[in-house]
Amino acid sequence: MAKTKRRISKKKVTIFVVAIILIIAAIVLTIFLTNKNKDDDSIKVKSVDTIEGYDYTLNSNATKYYKSLFKELKEVLEADDVDQDKYAELVTKLFIADFYNLDNKLNKNDVGGVQFVYKNFRGDFEKFASTSIYKNVESDISGKRTQDLPAVAKVSVEKGTNETFEYGDNKDEEAYTANFDIEYEDDLGYQTSGTITLIHNGKKLEVAALEENSAS
Repeated sequence: MAKTKRRISKKKVTIFVVAIILIIAAIVLTIFLTNKNKDDDSIKVKSVDTIEGYDYTLNSNATKYYKSLFKELKEVLEADDVDQDKYAELVTKLFIADFYNLDNKLNKNDVGGVQFVYKNFRGDFEKFASTSIYKNVESDISGKRTQDLPAVAKVSVEKGTNETFEYGDNKDEEAYTANFDIEYEDDLGYQTSGTITLIHNGKKLEVAALEENSAS
């Protein structure tokens, strides 16, 4: 007498497949929600304002002082007749206020003031900064850093002069050179004064040289 083969019910197979799909979906959803929560804990920096024609941008994590300077710069550059002396003064203040303000930087590679540096010098400038003044900046991606870092409260600029500045095979006979002083919210022993040189790149003024005085 031949044995009768036992058949698996199609209904049972369908239930089994559905159960597997639901398990996989639950795992995927759990991973997604976990990663989403991790992302939500990280600091997100985005552009909140721009100055058309100059490619200047204002980031959401900028200090209150920097934001006020940026607003002033925007008004100057959007005027029918741009005040070049005021433009140079504000670029100097914005660059110094961002470069020396380490408190809002995410890590040692988040170098401030780069957008104001002469375009051809930016790569070298960032490398220099990340291995010098920025080298000890701890990561703050999670927003939980407790490290004491300098926060710029104010930048003062002496009236600048126009001088000839040579760089490579180029020369700017109307380069702007000025002295500056920095006030911090707390004195942590960082740079407090120096000299800056801006050169013309089309209609823009860009930082070409920065001479620092010894920290007090």
